[in-house]
Amino acid sequence: MSASVPTTQIFKDNIFAGKVLLCSGGGSGICRGMTEAVLRHGAKAVIISRSLDKLEKAAKEMRESTGGEVIAIAADVRKPEQLEEAVRKTVERFGHIDYLINGAAGNFLAPFENLSYNAFRTVIEIDLLGTFNLTKAALKHIKASKGAIINVSATLYYTGTPFQQHAGSAKAAIDALTKHWAVELGPHGVRVNGIAPGPIESTVGMEKLGPQFDATAVPLQRMGSVEDIAQSTVFLFSDAANWISGVTLVVDGGHWLNATYPGYPDFILTPLQGKL
Repeated sequence: MSASVPTTQIFKDNIFAGKVLLCSGGGSGICRGMTEAVLRHGAKAVIISRSLDKLEKAAKEMRESTGGEVIAIAADVRKPEQLEEAVRKTVERFGHIDYLINGAAGNFLAPFENLSYNAFRTVIEIDLLGTFNLTKAALKHIKASKGAIINVSATLYYTGTPFQQHAGSAKAAIDALTKHWAVELGPHGVRVNGIAPGPIESTVGMEKLGPQFDATAVPLQRMGSVEDIAQSTVFLFSDAANWISGVTLVVDGGHWLNATYPGYPDFILTPLQGKL
């Protein structure tokens, strides 16, 4: 299911004119919405993922919906040589890279007893190593443009979420990278931040992880939208945030603070009935 961003715009249309975004996972879900929002404000974009057919379809749809220029490049974030080639093609096409979104991720519900060695390693490789690999490949260009990086995170490890130790561990390490990179790259004029989305409606992730999610668990009493994350992306890349670095912005309506469930919530237990 695609989750495109409505045309509501808080910032001026052209604030990213002349800028180039490179986004992993930008062909679907939250990261597609983030990419689309940056396109709507004047940037050009490159989206990367493993499936070129799906990427090209998403790029075509985004070109039609935004009028912006976006291209698709197939690459596996677990393979540095493919990312280096994707970066080379991006710079060859657009001349530079200003913004980077590390959004490629894998996740599923799994109790510890049923979580295989391979499954745990795969999530770490896609989420954590993928974030490192793409940033490493694009680093000299981000430094040259004094650009900005957003790492897509999650609140899973803030309180310890059942059946999510693989993804939570990866996101905890990604948040650590955000802080280390902010300190090390700051003197080069590069800002590094994260976004930790809460439960976002109409996304594949919520269909897999929380099909019966009860929005009353959110203090603001609603699920989030892709647009909520997209607008936060525009803010963090914009000059309005030009003295913000090393921060992971939680965009979840206060959800993670509400750790008052009696035992495991039904929205987690229901998909696992008969599997524990």
